[in-house]
Amino acid sequence: MPFATLPESPLAPGRGRAVVHYRERGIGPAVVLLHGGWGYEAYPFDAQLDALGGSHRVLAPDRTGYGRSGRLAELPDGFHRPMAEETVRLLDALGIERAALWGHSDGAVVAAWAAILFPDRVAAALLEAFHFWKAKPRSVEFFRTGAESPERFGEEVCRALVRDHGEADWRGVVGMGARAWLRIIGEGMRDGADLLGGRIGEITCPVLLVHGTRDPRTEPGEIEAAARALPAARVRLLETGHSPHTSARSAAACTRLAVEFLREVLGG
Repeated sequence: MPFATLPESPLAPGRGRAVVHYRERGIGPAVVLLHGGWGYEAYPFDAQLDALGGSHRVLAPDRTGYGRSGRLAELPDGFHRPMAEETVRLLDALGIERAALWGHSDGAVVAAWAAILFPDRVAAALLEAFHFWKAKPRSVEFFRTGAESPERFGEEVCRALVRDHGEADWRGVVGMGARAWLRIIGEGMRDGADLLGGRIGEITCPVLLVHGTRDPRTEPGEIEAAARALPAARVRLLETGHSPHTSARSAAACTRLAVEFLREVLGG
């Protein structure tokens, strides 16, 4: 299992040293797969690692706080932005100058922040199940469940979370993400802001938005607002829920869209 040592991470106490676990396949132009807020195993990218690994160097890291990387007691406010910085620090540690980023859910917000903050390092961004608005009243009960009784998400989900984070830690991982999102939603209800502070239009790299038309974490009009704010982005809607890349209904189509997009913009 490969690990990378980062001399500093904005997620580590005092911006100190961090050890990040990652999965890797293939050689060629680099692609980084960024997991969502439950970690890698809940919505794994295994099939996409294999599909892209024949023509790209594909990495799937566990961000600090998840999986086999270091633990966090709580996520900081505005956590997507320091996660974007940590992603670029990982590229530094692995000697990768530029990479395409494929982010799912929270990982899509991380990818968008990286494209804004580090335009010279991000060759393309694939934003899957993207969160754009802070205010998500339809998701309040979902995140309350995560904060208070994550066992209610069901046996299959819990088994995946145990595989990823361990029996002792999985509830804490889900809880910290849920509490962070409840704070975000509260802020959004007060200020109406988006998760990127009005800066999404600063993204200059090619962007593909892939979204499920039945995504329960998306508010009415949210993905349309993101598309208007990124008029050059390609938008592909699939008839599925929150994870097009793992859904039996849409996984093959989602992977095909990603492979075609990444080969077009990166070569390989």
